[in-house]
Amino acid sequence: MHGKSHSSLGFGQGLSIGTALSIFVAVLTLTLAAGTTKPVPAEALTVGVGDNGPGMFNDPHFQRLETRISRKILPYDFYKHQWDRDNLDRWMAGAKAQGIQPLVAFNHSNVRPKRLPSVGQFRYALRYLLRKYPQVRTISPWNEANHHTQPTAKRPKRAAQYYNAARKICRRCKIVAADVLDQKNMLPWIKKFRRYAKRPSLWGLHSYRDTNRRISWRRSATRKLLKKVRGKVWLTEVGGLVAFGRNYRYSESRAKVATRRTLALAKKSRRIQRVYFYAWHGTDHARMRRPYLWDSGLMGADGKPRPAFYVLRKWIRKYQ
Repeated sequence: MHGKSHSSLGFGQGLSIGTALSIFVAVLTLTLAAGTTKPVPAEALTVGVGDNGPGMFNDPHFQRLETRISRKILPYDFYKHQWDRDNLDRWMAGAKAQGIQPLVAFNHSNVRPKRLPSVGQFRYALRYLLRKYPQVRTISPWNEANHHTQPTAKRPKRAAQYYNAARKICRRCKIVAADVLDQKNMLPWIKKFRRYAKRPSLWGLHSYRDTNRRISWRRSATRKLLKKVRGKVWLTEVGGLVAFGRNYRYSESRAKVATRRTLALAKKSRRIQRVYFYAWHGTDHARMRRPYLWDSGLMGADGKPRPAFYVLRKWIRKYQ
C-alpha cells in the first residue's frame, strides 16, 4: 500500500487509509450478501400443510419443509369424546414441538353431523380449546360453512353468530370470518353471512375447483371472492387431487400441476397471505374396494413423497 495515493485506490483525497478500508469492506460485504440472499416477495406469502393426523409432525419429510403453519379440523363437540381429545392432545403436542402455529377450524360432529350447535355450545367449545391449548391464536369458527354436508349450509346467520362470538372470546386471536368452498352458492351465501357478521376482515377459501379444473384467473372463484369482500384472504384448504371418485382417476402428475397452479394463483393478489395445503397423508388405493372419495395427500400410502411434495418444497425454500 505504501507509495500509492488514496485516490489511486478509488477513494477521495480527504479519507484516511483506515476509513477507506472500512468503506471498502462494508461495500464488499453488502455485495456478497446480495448475491446469496433468497429473493423475498414484496408481500410475504406463508405456506403450510394441514392434516388431522398428528403423525405428520414426526415425519422427517415434513420437518424438512421448514413450514411454520398448519391447520386442524376439529368436531365442535370434541370435548365430549375421548378419541377426539386424545387425537387433539397428540396433534397439539406435535405442533408445539416443531414450532408450528396452529389454525383450528371447527367442524360438524362426527356423531351427529347434521346437528347445528347453539351459539352457547360453540362458545363452550372455543373456551375449552383456548384454555387447554394456549398456543392456539388462530381460529376458523366453521369449516367449509357453505357446503351441503355442513349444518351451516342453509344457516349463514348462525355461522356469523359463531364468528361474532369468537371475536368477543379471543380479541387477540386471528379469526377467519367465513371458511367457504369455491362452489356455485359461495357468493350468495357470503352475502347473507355479511348481514350479521360484525366487521369481518379475514376470509378463508377452499379453491379446489380453481386449481384442479384449470379455471382461468378471470373466471376463478378466488378472483370473485376478492372482488366481493374487503380485507385479507387465506386459502385455508387447497391441494392437488390425486384421486376423487370417478371424476378424478388416480394421477400424481395431475396433482403436481394443480399444486403449481395453486401457488401461482396465490401470488395473483397481495391480499392472499396464507396457503394451507391439504393433506399430508395419502390413501392406500390398493385396499379400497371402490374408488376412494378423496386423496390429495402430499405423501403416498407407502410414506414416500409424491411429485407435488417436491413442488411445494422447492417453492418454500425459494420464498420462505
